Amino acid sequence: MSAHASCRIRLIAPSGYPHDRAAMARGVARLRQAACTVEGEEVLGRAELRYAGSDAERAADLNALATAEVLPDVALSIRGGYGATRLLEHLHYDALRERLSGQPMVLVGHSDFTAVQMALYARAGLLSFGGPMLGPDFGAKELSPLTWRHFWRTISAPQGNASWDCGETAELAVEGPLWGGNLAMLCSLLQTPYFPRIDGGILFVEDVGEPPFRIERLLYQLHLSGVLGRQRALILADFTQCRPAAYDNGYDLTDGFAQIRRMAGIPVLSGMPFGHEPDKFTLPFGAPARLRVIGRRASLDFNAYPHLRHPHEPSLSAIQAVTSPNP
Repeated sequence: MSAHASCRIRLIAPSGYPHDRAAMARGVARLRQAACTVEGEEVLGRAELRYAGSDAERAADLNALATAEVLPDVALSIRGGYGATRLLEHLHYDALRERLSGQPMVLVGHSDFTAVQMALYARAGLLSFGGPMLGPDFGAKELSPLTWRHFWRTISAPQGNASWDCGETAELAVEGPLWGGNLAMLCSLLQTPYFPRIDGGILFVEDVGEPPFRIERLLYQLHLSGVLGRQRALILADFTQCRPAAYDNGYDLTDGFAQIRRMAGIPVLSGMPFGHEPDKFTLPFGAPARLRVIGRRASLDFNAYPHLRHPHEPSLSAIQAVTSPNP
């Protein structure tokens, strides 16, 4: 496929309604400027209470992938918020597995979308991606070059890499399934049929707006349930606006993470760009991966995940001029 060939992107809205319409419009405009065909824009007009439509409508966005005559290249979540958990009992896992397991479709989102990723992997064995979404990322006032380039590079190839400065001096080489996402969403599904049993994995976590003591408590939940102890490594990604209160008396995220390192019994790294910050990697949930640390440099290699049939890597310069919605 040439640089000008089209990539078909289908919008899905499993969680919150699109409160920032300007960001959604910017995201659509940028994707079209990057030679993408954007479908499913009707989801941008849905709102019911705090959700992007009724539970039935939002579940239908995902279930429709099982019956689509022609699958999109990418199914892209428009935003997070809350609401995906309400859909898990209504997804057609057998039909989705039958339709998607042999098809190279990219299903991507983060934050509340973690619930969908967990359920699809646990119930259907389907791999998806933690990565950018339409509004917060592709529709940001200033588009992150790292986010844009890493997304297209990852989904355009059968293998990928993510490298960053982890801050810890260590020598490490472990292998296992790469998985994770939003910490609160992970913990909310413990002891349910939608929490996958992954042994020997490389677990990455992020969160937003939670006080440091709650972050420590959530990590303890993974520890006390035995999940942490079954992993090869834990990666602490971005924890945004997780501020202490006056009562914390000096306790902050640094203290909470130090406690987790003391009790986890596995290597704990930090600094990976993923979460509710502009810069984020695109990471295949459930894919085989190898994590290496040399000095302070961490590197993740992953492979055997769904990817585009034909590479589509639009240049950043082609869409940088899109700073406001098209009329």
